[in-house]
Amino acid sequence: VSGWWDITGTIPGGDYCHTSEINTLTSLSVSSRGIVDMTGIEDFVALTSLSCSLNQLTSLDLSNNLALTYLYCHGNQLTSLDVSNNTSLDLLLCYFNNLTSLDVSNNTALTLLYCNNNQLTSLDIRNGNNTNMPGNAFRAKGNPLLTTINCDSVFYATNTYTVASGSIDATMTTWTAIA
Repeated sequence: VSGWWDITGTIPGGDYCHTSEINTLTSLSVSSRGIVDMTGIEDFVALTSLSCSLNQLTSLDLSNNLALTYLYCHGNQLTSLDVSNNTSLDLLLCYFNNLTSLDVSNNTALTLLYCNNNQLTSLDIRNGNNTNMPGNAFRAKGNPLLTTINCDSVFYATNTYTVASGSIDATMTTWTAIA
C-alpha cells in the first residue's frame, strides 16, 4: 500500500489516512464507495472494526487483521471471505453476497452472524461458542441450496436456530456436530 487511503470518521483532521498511520488505525468505514478491491487492508493490523458494505467487492481476505472484532461486509458481490485467523471476531454481517461457503469454526468469540441471502451450500459454525449466539443473532435463511449446517451441538441448534426464530429456511433440514 502506498499513498493515501480515503476513509471516513476516525482520522483527526479529515477523511484521509497516510500509509504511515495505518498500523494504528482501529476503525475503518469505506461503505457505499464503489470499491472493487481491498488490496492493502492486510496492513491495517490494529483494525478492530471494518465497514466495507455496499461496494462491489468479490473477495475479502482479512486473515492478517487479527484484532478485528466487528465486520460489516454485507451488500457486496463476495464469492470469497477469509476470516480464518480472526479469533476475536464477535460480529459478522456478510448477508446479501454471493458466498457459496463460509467457515467460522476458528471464530471462537463470534456471537452474531448474519449470512442470509447468499448462495451458501456449505456453512460451518462449529466454533465452541454457539451457545453464546442466540437464535436472533444467527441468520442463514435465503440460501436455498443450504441443507446442512455444521454446528457445536445438534440439540442446541435444532432448538435455537429455527424457522420460527427466523434463523433458517424450511429447506435447511440437517444439523451436524462433527467432533
